Amino acid sequence: MGEHKDWVTWHEPYNRPGSSLHRRLVLVQGRVREALTAAPPGLIRVISICAGQGRDLVGALRDHPRRGDVEARLLELDEGNVAYASESVRSAGLHRVEIVQGDASITTAYEGLVPADLVLVCGVFGNVSDADIRTTIEELPKLCRSGATVIWTRHREPPDMTPTIRSWFEGAGFGEVGFDSEEGFRFGIGTHRFLGTPRPFQRDVRLFDFIGDGAQANT
Repeated sequence: MGEHKDWVTWHEPYNRPGSSLHRRLVLVQGRVREALTAAPPGLIRVISICAGQGRDLVGALRDHPRRGDVEARLLELDEGNVAYASESVRSAGLHRVEIVQGDASITTAYEGLVPADLVLVCGVFGNVSDADIRTTIEELPKLCRSGATVIWTRHREPPDMTPTIRSWFEGAGFGEVGFDSEEGFRFGIGTHRFLGTPRPFQRDVRLFDFIGDGAQANT
């Protein structure tokens, strides 16, 4: 992330109904709830890559009937966002949701909580190179159990990469559950289910370098 970027202020549009980030959040949370409802009985393991303030998962869990089944790790580098997410988790009483301040781009950060049932990659693909998007997707079978759900976001500014990203998921053994967008906005939200066999987890694998500033998320 850029050294001088104020990532706490960047999140303020989430609080404005009708903003792009707010509309995206509503749709992402809906997909998260669907994935939780459809998960097999028992423990639901969740990892969130570059979790920001944790709104995608925490908001979906607050009143979900399976909130007690969720064990989650949210990785975020920005100190202010970590503090916000930690307070949100505390106030929601989500005792098995862990907020970790650290580098989400290295697979070691997820050790002990994979293979996961739900992986959130929201706000990542618009801030890394195309090559790193593909690398991340191809590494996801090492983080997912069979049947796991992956939810991701990416802006649709020209050149629109979302069709290519969807094809990369298919090539990595995922089936598409849905692709959401909304008229008047440029965001896209993909939901995919892992249909393949999990591959052995590897530590110290770099998934991506975060190079963006989040500007296109507000389109």
